[in-house]
Amino acid sequence: IKLAFLRSARGFLPLVRAACVSSANFGIKSSNQHRLLTGFASASPVTPHLRPTTRSFCQSTTMSEASQALPTSLASVSSLNDSGYDGIVLVTHSLETLTESLACLREPISKAKEIDHAVGKEPVIIPLPELPCKRMVYSPTGPVDRDYDDVRRFSDAAAAGIRRALMAGFRAPLLVVPIGYPFAQAFVVSVLGTLQALYVPLEVCEANAKKSKKVSRLGIYSEDESAGVKVVNLVSGLESGRLIARDIGGCDPERMTASLIADYVEQNFRGTPVHVNVISDPAQFEEGYPLFAAVNRCASHIKRHQGRIIELEYIGEGPTDLTLLLVGKGVTYDTGGADIKAGGVMAGMHRDKCGAAAVAGFFQILAALRPRRVKVIGAMACVRNSVGADSYVADEIITSRAGVRVRVGNTDAEGRMAMADVLAHMKERALKETNPHLMTIATLTGHAVRAVGDGYSIIMDNGPAVSKHVAQTMQTAGNLMGDPFEVSTIRREDYEMVAAPSEYEDTLQCNNRPSTMTNRGHQFPAAFMIVSSGLDKHGINSSQPLPYSHLDIAPSSGPFPGIPTGSPIVAMVAKFLLGRF
Repeated sequence: IKLAFLRSARGFLPLVRAACVSSANFGIKSSNQHRLLTGFASASPVTPHLRPTTRSFCQSTTMSEASQALPTSLASVSSLNDSGYDGIVLVTHSLETLTESLACLREPISKAKEIDHAVGKEPVIIPLPELPCKRMVYSPTGPVDRDYDDVRRFSDAAAAGIRRALMAGFRAPLLVVPIGYPFAQAFVVSVLGTLQALYVPLEVCEANAKKSKKVSRLGIYSEDESAGVKVVNLVSGLESGRLIARDIGGCDPERMTASLIADYVEQNFRGTPVHVNVISDPAQFEEGYPLFAAVNRCASHIKRHQGRIIELEYIGEGPTDLTLLLVGKGVTYDTGGADIKAGGVMAGMHRDKCGAAAVAGFFQILAALRPRRVKVIGAMACVRNSVGADSYVADEIITSRAGVRVRVGNTDAEGRMAMADVLAHMKERALKETNPHLMTIATLTGHAVRAVGDGYSIIMDNGPAVSKHVAQTMQTAGNLMGDPFEVSTIRREDYEMVAAPSEYEDTLQCNNRPSTMTNRGHQFPAAFMIVSSGLDKHGINSSQPLPYSHLDIAPSSGPFPGIPTGSPIVAMVAKFLLGRF
């Protein structure tokens, strides 16, 4: 499966080639190796349309070395005696899970325990003289049966194990997750944890092609042929989406300006079922997206910083019975604007585009796995919140697309401004769609991080979504896949917070204090977007109720410095796409 094309950007020649998902070594002999989530079990073979890697003209004139797709190629492997791998990474919570085919690992681990008390407590290297690979990293999960243990014990152990393997010089590791794990998706989550640790930032790949992969391949051990193939195909699709999200979310503010994000997205989805349309005309912003235009106003004076609204659409085969309408915050850099981020808190604000990155990543999964009977409409609101003479300022009153007069209270609340008119447009489209559900996805508030801590997305529903239990089912899906959510509630106090303080305006965008110092600092922005977009006219008391959920992913988007996580797209797939592959 090979796809190559050329593009030019910033003086380089990027090349794309989808990596083969290997089907070699599928000689599976026994059944019941792994339990797959119902609905994922029929995942069809994946041809991921994957990321560009850049190199200059002088480096090479061929494409043979120009691939960078998944962090590495994946293959299902049925035997520990496969000579194509130079080490095993064993992830388990108990040695009792080692089946007959894995029994050869027990004695080396027992002997290692006699001389090293760290065995069973942290990842350790253990010799395997009887196997072709000669060595193993044993990475225990620790306890998994306490009230607070969840499937992330497996992803954490897998990531720790592969990092230890890299330190030891593994170039072709074989991941082994024995049967008997207590969480239904521990195997899939373990593979995803491994791939998270193997990710190489796009900018590193572009700077030095030799560093584009940490390992040459990754084997996934499975005794059951059909289970192994399904896991490889499913994980390839999921990881391809997370990779796109990391590339966009993690790159610096000049490598992923709004225009370069648009280039990246257009090129990635060329030749796929995802249709892309890019809006770049300032006059169109002023007319159709005036709140977005206000944020874009200062940045628009510098060509490379001009904003883009990137529209995406996917229609699966068969009659549509679900329509998702997604809006992602893509603030390429957030200075705070006129209410500037002072005191050293501006660093890391290139990551304020992870909501839009998640939208692109979700569409990549759609392109890879091709779910049926679903239509997905997306928009990435990509803009830079610059500071300068033409910055929008507090006290301005701007009429939104929905005709709502918005008083600006704080220019550092630009994300809700950038998304509100795009959400209003989605609302207009939703009224014509089958079984619609609207969502905004954003690294919106520091308050969300203070409320739930790192690693958790927050979801909150409007009335029609509450009636469908969207937040609770999303939380269940996230728990299953190691992409966890906490549930918040949009309450009357949130609407009171954004109520018009005078007769000049219809709503107040924000107060003038940091969200971390404001009661209900992550909930009331959802109320603002509901009011300013006109969604408040489509609540439970409306003749045309529209379900809407707001996702604040500031806590889950990943550490800085560090690698973005790609959250919450795996949970979204589990929630909305089960049974559609």
